Amino acid sequence: MDDFGRLPPDDYQLAGQIHHRLRRAHQRASAIFIDLIGDSMLTPTQWAVLATLHEEGALSQNQLGRLTYMDPATTQGVILRLVERQLLERHPDPQDRRRTSVRLTRIGQAMVIDLMANAAAAHERTLEPLSEDERVQFMALLSRLM
Repeated sequence: MDDFGRLPPDDYQLAGQIHHRLRRAHQRASAIFIDLIGDSMLTPTQWAVLATLHEEGALSQNQLGRLTYMDPATTQGVILRLVERQLLERHPDPQDRRRTSVRLTRIGQAMVIDLMANAAAAHERTLEPLSEDERVQFMALLSRLM
């Protein structure tokens, strides 16, 4: 019995649990991304910010966090690191001076364009063990879980 008087399930095995398998898959995908992206200082989370700003244009920090599924503290930290690398610029939002708008610099824009093929290669390498039909099904199932 545990501290709450419950019997532990007899068949519980960590290796078969979804959170464990997703964490392992995430570790593998991140390692492949870092290996292939072509910039040793760029994390998958930072890439998400850069790619989102490339696709969407300037955004408020709040919008950027929502679109990349990051909490405000993580979004702020990622933005600060990318500003330090001169890949992003922050400005008061012209619509609402209380908000901060974030956009790619010219250096950031060029970097995203230069690294898009590498990011796509990381995607392909991550899914490499799967057949084409399995890839489509896997991505659709992941979408349902999100």
